[in-house]
Amino acid sequence: MSKSNQDWWPNRLNVDLLDTNARDVGPYGEDFEYAEEFQKLDLDEVKADLEELMTSSEDWWPADYDHYGPFFIRMAWHSAGTYRTADGRGGAAGARQRFTPISSWPDNANLDKARRLLLPIKQKYGRKLSWADLMILAGNVAIESMGFQTFGFAGGREDDFEPDDAVDWGPETELETQERFEEPGEIMDGLGASVMGLIYVNPEGPNGNPDPMASAKNIRQTFSRMAMNDKETAALIAGGHTFGKVHGADDPEEAHEPEPAAAPIENMGLGWQDGETAAEEGVTTSGIEGPWTASPTEWDMGYVNNLLEYEWEPEKGPGGAWQWTPKEGELVDPAPGAQNPDEEVTPMMLTTDIALKRDPDYREVMETFQENPMEFGMAFAKAWYKLTHRDMGPPERFLGPEVPDETMIWQDPLPDADHDTVGDEAVEELKSRILDTDLSTSQLVKTAWASASTYRDSDKRGGANGARVRLEPQRSWEVNEPAELATVLETLEGIQAEFNASRSDGVAVSLADLIVLGGNAAVEQAAAEAGYDVEVPFEPGRTDASQEQTDVESFEALKPRADGFRNYLRDDVEETPEELLVDKAELLNLTATEMTALVGGMRALGATYQNSDYGVFTDEPGTLTNDFFMTLLDMDYEWEPVPGNENLFDGYDRETGEAEWEATRFDLIFGSNDRLRAISEVYGSSDGEAELVHDFVDAWSKVMRLDRFDLN
Repeated sequence: MSKSNQDWWPNRLNVDLLDTNARDVGPYGEDFEYAEEFQKLDLDEVKADLEELMTSSEDWWPADYDHYGPFFIRMAWHSAGTYRTADGRGGAAGARQRFTPISSWPDNANLDKARRLLLPIKQKYGRKLSWADLMILAGNVAIESMGFQTFGFAGGREDDFEPDDAVDWGPETELETQERFEEPGEIMDGLGASVMGLIYVNPEGPNGNPDPMASAKNIRQTFSRMAMNDKETAALIAGGHTFGKVHGADDPEEAHEPEPAAAPIENMGLGWQDGETAAEEGVTTSGIEGPWTASPTEWDMGYVNNLLEYEWEPEKGPGGAWQWTPKEGELVDPAPGAQNPDEEVTPMMLTTDIALKRDPDYREVMETFQENPMEFGMAFAKAWYKLTHRDMGPPERFLGPEVPDETMIWQDPLPDADHDTVGDEAVEELKSRILDTDLSTSQLVKTAWASASTYRDSDKRGGANGARVRLEPQRSWEVNEPAELATVLETLEGIQAEFNASRSDGVAVSLADLIVLGGNAAVEQAAAEAGYDVEVPFEPGRTDASQEQTDVESFEALKPRADGFRNYLRDDVEETPEELLVDKAELLNLTATEMTALVGGMRALGATYQNSDYGVFTDEPGTLTNDFFMTLLDMDYEWEPVPGNENLFDGYDRETGEAEWEATRFDLIFGSNDRLRAISEVYGSSDGEAELVHDFVDAWSKVMRLDRFDLN
């Protein structure tokens, strides 16, 4: 097999990650609008079809207890459960469970069958119902068909048609191994699960040892990285394990043929073929065997009562894995056999279940649930809704008749506008007022960028709407230079107050709009000074969030470890700066060209962290020229690393030997990397400046409105 460039040169910067932002790889075409198609659905009809499939159809794959519901709950949970707050990646959006590596993780064994069972429904509704929405809806309908009322369902998840190669799932080279602990029990930053190929933690316990307290530590850390607190975590585990069973009729390694990615072509995308085992002894998935309750297809308090009221001890199950069984003499109500209802099967528990009983904080939650079943039900309903909708972003994106009226704090709520928005005349007046202040181009550009560039396309969080840059935690982030930011905000707030007080027609401007408008005005002025008459598009309508509407801990996850656009790098990062630049550009949904234009333009504007000279390769900072690229490509200069700092460089005049420029890896990568250099050479040509100004304005405008879901 031929090697890729990355195979030949593994240290080469992978700019290809940005290519998915430059093209649509799906089959529907550029004019396809999924939101419009979804609104054509009769959701009640879809749900009826799903319930009929779950309860009256059993074709080529066995249904436990004659009900596919628990199977579909697991599918939906594992689709959504890959989400992590660190970078907003993972989650149900895109239906990425259909692609490698997720499709072939051991934790997702046999979920290929669940999706294949849903195929007739997907075919019936076609483009009106994405796989991403269908999988979550199937989980909701499954829960409802077994007697529980869910909190709601929102459509709007579009399908991907290729894997998300931007996601770092961990350092391991083998599945079901763990090399991600920087110290015992502490998973390295950025990762969610504790084991490669699992959604969360090893159900047998850490390293396969049935240690409930060590398991509780792993559970707490992994679920917190989905922004779940102890109550939500306990509710999810207890609610999910109220239904269904685990499957360990045999050792998975002996029972299974290869996973989908390694299966032979005649399997048609299916893996984990169990052959006679599935038909005769039951399905093998995890290697752990048994139900949790006496009624695996009914919502009840069976799980909570079994866990708390009986004593459990570890044993090796039929699949060779650790599980927990009632101590001798503990008479737990039996469950029927999954395939033979005349059998009696003793319920079991996982080490992760016993963790909820042994850990004092989790136990307190579980005891509260036992005393207050209604509270348990509501906690599970809300936690399930959060789990399955966490990566969808703000409620404006939620579609369908079952969207709840309530907006939760994790949805980053915004207030409704209580005023009319500014028109063209007022916009020009406000731009003049801003430019008449003592605020510099650099200050205005950096403030607008700080506000807007928090956006992550992975989970649709962040952005300029809400003006949260003036609130905690963002106003105190080091990258935002708090003292300078406070000066800019104070000036803009003064303009806002004076303007709004002067209007008697109900028109007002939000600070969120004014911050963006200030950056736009600065860009226009900088372009004019370079001889270009440009107008940066501006769409008013943003509102200002309150501190009470801002979950400080959750927003802390958006704090950048690096921002190559401002030439900022935290001291404690391990990745190369250029890798972090591409990562941020990918989260901002930028192409390689847009990233290049933005970096070069912001350097020309002098919009660098702490107003440093790094990368400001011009004698006239604040003017939107192509000087960054001209200097970077100029062979009159040679670059040498700064002793003691591998990320800093000095640019020396080859003739005089004098140091004339300072740069970082963020800067030099545009001359070093072949793809980025090819773009830089366009901007760094004698006729490239006009192209740069045009492309910079387009890319800048894109970032400023990434979170405007009311417009997009």
